[in-house]
Amino acid sequence: MKSIPKTTSALLALVFSALPLLAQEKPLSPGHAPAAAVENWKDSRYGMFIHWGPVSLKGTEIGWSRGKQVPIDEYDNLYKKFNPTGFDADKWVAVAKAGGMKYIVLTAKHHDGFCLWDSKLTDYNIMHSPFKRDVVKELAEACKKGGIAFGIYYSSCDWYHPSFPLGSPGGTTRKPNPDLDAYDVFMRGQLRELSRNYGPIFTFWFDVPQSYGVKHGVPMVRELRQLQPNVLINNRAYSEPGRRNRYGYQKNVGDYETPEQKVGKFQTTRPWETCMTICRQWAWKPNDELKSLKQCLQTLVRTSGGDGNFLFNVGPMPDGRIEQRQADRLAEMGDWLQKYGDSIYGTRGGPFIPVDDVYSTRKGDKIYLHLLDSRSTVTLPISKHLIKSSKVLTGGTVTLSAPGDHALTTLTLGKDAAQEIDAIVELILTQSAMDMEPRKLPGKTEAK
Repeated sequence: MKSIPKTTSALLALVFSALPLLAQEKPLSPGHAPAAAVENWKDSRYGMFIHWGPVSLKGTEIGWSRGKQVPIDEYDNLYKKFNPTGFDADKWVAVAKAGGMKYIVLTAKHHDGFCLWDSKLTDYNIMHSPFKRDVVKELAEACKKGGIAFGIYYSSCDWYHPSFPLGSPGGTTRKPNPDLDAYDVFMRGQLRELSRNYGPIFTFWFDVPQSYGVKHGVPMVRELRQLQPNVLINNRAYSEPGRRNRYGYQKNVGDYETPEQKVGKFQTTRPWETCMTICRQWAWKPNDELKSLKQCLQTLVRTSGGDGNFLFNVGPMPDGRIEQRQADRLAEMGDWLQKYGDSIYGTRGGPFIPVDDVYSTRKGDKIYLHLLDSRSTVTLPISKHLIKSSKVLTGGTVTLSAPGDHALTTLTLGKDAAQEIDAIVELILTQSAMDMEPRKLPGKTEAK
């Protein structure tokens, strides 16, 4: 059994410092982020996910390869050789900004338990590697300087910690002396460190809660909301009884849902964010398959059209640099957003429910119609009399006509306007587009 070095005095101080907060807690009432904070998060629309740690030395998946591709003892000692001298937080932020991203979420602690900050509750952290620099601190400061919001990924499960009931590989084994109460003290102590020393925190992005349930999770979330009043918390902070899923993903937990490696369905009643990798693996892998510009941009359009955010993941290399080809792809997306970002940032999905090649976003009295894959014509469930003007932002001409049904308008792009990736048509209405209820396109089924 492993033990995690820590001082008794540090733990007692953290526990006693939380007593006033614990006294105020009400069971089963974790609360929600303020509405203004949620709207600000939705306005951002596009952020960078970063999965990184000593496992990059092996080129295997973070957390999941422990005890599978990499023996546990070898995995747990990789940090002793981890010296990413090429790490430059300002350069990471520059890559995100060049890509048009508005926030960054860093894996401060993944399922493998290794911490990228100067945690006083464990020696299994970056300060005990040859690098000896607080990555979370440097990135938080670089984000603040660069005008990028900073978020923290923290794994609710911990396959390294002796008190968490499950272990590697993949949370399928059981520890000999599990103690969720002790693990909760450790976890909440670490979350206080992050909340008090690295804020303001845009979001806490939790993952794979497994046996970390309501008893501990609700008070934990309530405390975070007191420490960081404007923070958003995703739906993976803790698990609830009755869900037959060993990972414990819960739709009714937190402020937003997190469809993974796929675009979420059109939904305006609860915020959501698609998380996806720019290559195939979350952590860096040599010669991993990189997504095309078309795949990247159309995923961004589809998430925005579905009223969701897009958290796009990069995996920095063992030396701390973001791979140049990944940075170049993001820069291409940033160039596109420089021209057409008004159709993404600050918008909301709809008013038309997406189909495979037609998506829409809206803002004020404008609808941005996104026609993908060289689509050139579409009939819209809106009267032509409500459309004040139309313009193809990506170039070319467009005509509007009213068929026999005056509640419909047929939009046709000229031969000079169709685009393989995305032709964007701006419609300015005589009324607010935000007041329109979502409506289906005639004869079309919702995108999957």
